[in-house]
Amino acid sequence: MSVEEHLKEFHGLPVVGFPSPKEDRPLPDAAEAAWRIAVDEEWGPGYQRLLLESFEQKWQRFLATVDTGRVRALVVGEWSEYFAVPAEKIVRLLVDSAERLPALRAVFFGDLIREESDLAYIELCDLAPLAEAYPLLEELGGRGVDVFTPVRHSALRTLRFESGGLPRAVLTGVLTSELPALESLNLWLGVDEYGGDITLPDLAPLLAGGLFPKLRHLGLEDSELQDEIATAIAAAPVVARLESLSLALGTLTDEGAAALLAGQPLTHLTSLDLHHHYLTEATSERLRAALPGVAVRLDEPQEAEEDEDDGEIWRYVAFSE
Repeated sequence: MSVEEHLKEFHGLPVVGFPSPKEDRPLPDAAEAAWRIAVDEEWGPGYQRLLLESFEQKWQRFLATVDTGRVRALVVGEWSEYFAVPAEKIVRLLVDSAERLPALRAVFFGDLIREESDLAYIELCDLAPLAEAYPLLEELGGRGVDVFTPVRHSALRTLRFESGGLPRAVLTGVLTSELPALESLNLWLGVDEYGGDITLPDLAPLLAGGLFPKLRHLGLEDSELQDEIATAIAAAPVVARLESLSLALGTLTDEGAAALLAGQPLTHLTSLDLHHHYLTEATSERLRAALPGVAVRLDEPQEAEEDEDDGEIWRYVAFSE
């Protein structure tokens, strides 16, 4: 996923935008698309942006047009300009429509790209009510998340939170939730400057491996603590039962990679994602050689920047502001 372009696929389905009131185009089968709902605008006199209809109006038109009893996945895009409408109101629309969406299995909330809002300024809300309203929900994701209330959910298999600075409260909410079916967990930790106050000790209960018995994929991404996380991962009990691991999008250097190479075997993994990194080519080659049967992703190498005044070295995560 990227903040540079909207989702094209979600929950194994192509993302299809529900049309504006001015569009006239055929719609796919209700069950064969991940339906993206977002407000539509056009340029008016004096280059003013004019809203064609509110999100609530579009949502009601969606419910009246599509066979919502067969809809399996929803993607919520921009719901109002400059977040004039609180995200809680949109969540409430989805919650109140639960009886109309009995087949819904996946929701991604906040599919906004950079030109719509910088990641750090997306004003999202607690998505836990969506999980509570849809007991058969299998996948839940959000961009700009800064709060998550602990939930008890027997069907949720995939949880993904993207943030330029993920607060400790979100991690606490996840780790204190009862999610016996959870197979995949992805967290963009972000940076301290934008509220990312998660420390390595905060991750200890997750890395210990006793929380989510079915976890097979773990992504601790977009972090300025990537070397420290890699060092902890090298001895973390949870790794032994993972099938895939991602430490991508962060500030991983040769130090973190060396810890991974010196730690517990990773040859059981099917994939190890380290893209957007600060590794030397020599270290990248060592990783490939040490893990011949693992799909190791090492694209998007970065170069550290040195401050001309004091010589301080700067490394940046992929997505923060």
